[in-house]
Amino acid sequence: MAILTVNDVMKSFGEDVIIENISFEVQKSDRIGLVGINGSGKTTLFKVLCGDYMPDTGSVVYARDAVVGYMEQQVCRDPEKTAYEEVLTVFQPLMDMERELDELSGLLLQNPPHEETDRLVLRQTELHDRYVREGGLTYQSLSRSALIGLGFAPEQLRDKVAILSGGQKSKLQLAKMLLGGSNLLLLDEPTNHLDIDAVEWLEEFLFSYKGAFIVISHDRYFLDKITTRTFEMDQKTLTAYKGNYSKYLVLREESREALQRVYDSKQKEIARIEGIIDQQKRWNQARNYVTIASKQKQMDRIALDMEKPSSEPLDIRFRFHASRRSGDEVLQAKDLSLSFGGPKLFEHANMDIRRGDKIFLIGPNGCGKTSLLKVLLNQYRADTGFAKFGAGVDTGYYEQSQSGLHDEKTVIDEIWDMYPRMNQTEVRSALAVFLFRGEDVFKPVGALSGGERARILLLKLMLSKTNFLLLDEPTNHLDIISREALENTLTDYDGTLLVVSHDRYLINKLADKILYLDKTGITVYPGNYDAYLMQKERAAETRTIDLPEAQADKSNPYKLKKERDARLRKLRAALTGCERKIEENDKLTLSCKSALENPETASNYEETLRLSSELEALLHQNETLMAQWSELSAEFEDLEQFT
Repeated sequence: MAILTVNDVMKSFGEDVIIENISFEVQKSDRIGLVGINGSGKTTLFKVLCGDYMPDTGSVVYARDAVVGYMEQQVCRDPEKTAYEEVLTVFQPLMDMERELDELSGLLLQNPPHEETDRLVLRQTELHDRYVREGGLTYQSLSRSALIGLGFAPEQLRDKVAILSGGQKSKLQLAKMLLGGSNLLLLDEPTNHLDIDAVEWLEEFLFSYKGAFIVISHDRYFLDKITTRTFEMDQKTLTAYKGNYSKYLVLREESREALQRVYDSKQKEIARIEGIIDQQKRWNQARNYVTIASKQKQMDRIALDMEKPSSEPLDIRFRFHASRRSGDEVLQAKDLSLSFGGPKLFEHANMDIRRGDKIFLIGPNGCGKTSLLKVLLNQYRADTGFAKFGAGVDTGYYEQSQSGLHDEKTVIDEIWDMYPRMNQTEVRSALAVFLFRGEDVFKPVGALSGGERARILLLKLMLSKTNFLLLDEPTNHLDIISREALENTLTDYDGTLLVVSHDRYLINKLADKILYLDKTGITVYPGNYDAYLMQKERAAETRTIDLPEAQADKSNPYKLKKERDARLRKLRAALTGCERKIEENDKLTLSCKSALENPETASNYEETLRLSSELEALLHQNETLMAQWSELSAEFEDLEQFT
């Protein structure tokens, strides 16, 4: 059964139609990626789905049991709450149950009359069962793990919402939405502001999520990992494809080729019929005009049924070419560290970059990737170490903050002032390549979108013809079409690249080496992102696992395996024993409840009080056993993956 049905939806603002003829169904386990160029109507569709906009025509119908989570609707209303407290507000009903259970325990300790005791015990039992059933034993740990998974350090959980950055507030809203009990999620660019570790956590969450979701994203690696259907917004309407993003590309190309073949075939048939009509006209006989009329009707029917394939959206087609060849040694950095007067942001950072290298610098948010680039460019002074460029190296820098632009200038002046030797025709031609055409070139830079500003910066880099590009998150703000164009351009680039990026699709396509930066320095991983993951997995398989009895011998894999197997046997036995205790506790709890429900017991105040106390102790013991079972299970699962 569909959890959402959309039928023939249209939405316009004034005379400007944004989306039209939108129809689709979402089943209860669908995992859908919504793609399309910037401005194609994706966010407008989301706002229609969540009720922010009313459609002009058509309908949006949810199933009766649908609970929709939309990231932008989750608001942090109390700036004085801590990050952890803000996420816990999602579980307010459970916290209300906790307070009532505490109140019930307090009332029972006051030795009320036995009839009141019966009522209180019954309420306590019912409420506790509901509390456990709805996740009361796990919601706090889930909240902590969600925040930490999304990139909050444990100590940041105590930070007040008021002092969080914009990115942290977005993560907070995302955590609330993911934990909010929805069975249909509408996710609009959820990976924005997330580092790679946080994105991978989000992927794992969505992979195990039991409901349906629709996600707008330009992160193609993310879409490939989590989606099984793809909706494409194009020409104001929506087309559905089976499969993830990569499969969608194949199916879309096949569909367009098929439409083009049909269109070409009909064009040929029309041309053939037109030839017959021309021939009949030359013969100029009465019967020929009957044939002409018949053929004209035939041609009109074909033309009426013809569907011209939609053209590919305008995209950026540009090339970077270095003006000269650098020496073989492009950059050498030794023992760099940076602190800004406080704790070390990073230290012992070493690099050796050669001509033609395509290197990607990755690491968690806040580890200092952007700062390291600025150290290399002498914008920041390192605490220790040195960085030295090789002979003939010309650097070009793409800054993530886009601060290299002048908001007061027009688009054309932003380029022309930097390259005054170009004439107006050359400047406008270059801008046209980057989709600034006609009157767009006279827009003030301050009024441009993030994607438009990114294209201006990329054009300036192209015109610089430098042979060593340092790029800080170059795909931020770019739609998928522009990202693919940038990838193709950087693939053909004849210089050297050092790129900071969270775009794993880009890394996979271009990288020949990955540098992972953390507080202790840089770790080098040859190859692309998939190769980096494989190397990390191999390292995880062979690393020492802390055991309660003794430290494993890193140099002896056989001994390590024996110790793992021994620990697994102990954990399995402990789990079995814990499960037996839980079963015994359940039997005693059931027996105690039955005794309390016995009319003879109800008339015996002392026995009722004793049984109530015993029941409370059993319920408490059950909580302890369940927590112990959860810890043992988690350790068992973690250890089992290495066998």
